[in-house]
Amino acid sequence: MIIISDNRKHGVPALLSFLVPGLGQIIKGEIFKAIGIWVALGISGLLTFIVIGFVLAPIIWLWQIYDAYNN
Repeated sequence: MIIISDNRKHGVPALLSFLVPGLGQIIKGEIFKAIGIWVALGISGLLTFIVIGFVLAPIIWLWQIYDAYNN
C-alpha cells in the first residue's frame, strides 16, 4: 500500500505562524489553540520586566510554528 502525503498543506500554516503568531492555527481551525498562544505570548511579554519573558517568548514562538507545521 502506498500512502501519498500532501506536505504543502503544512507549509502554509507554518509560514503564516512565522509571520503572525497563532495565524497558522487559525487557518487550520484550531481557534482555542491560537487564543492560548496569544495569551502565552502576552504573559511572556509582561514577564520581560523580570527577564524570563525574553526566554519564554522565543520558545513559544518557535513551538507554535512547529505545531502549525506538524498538526
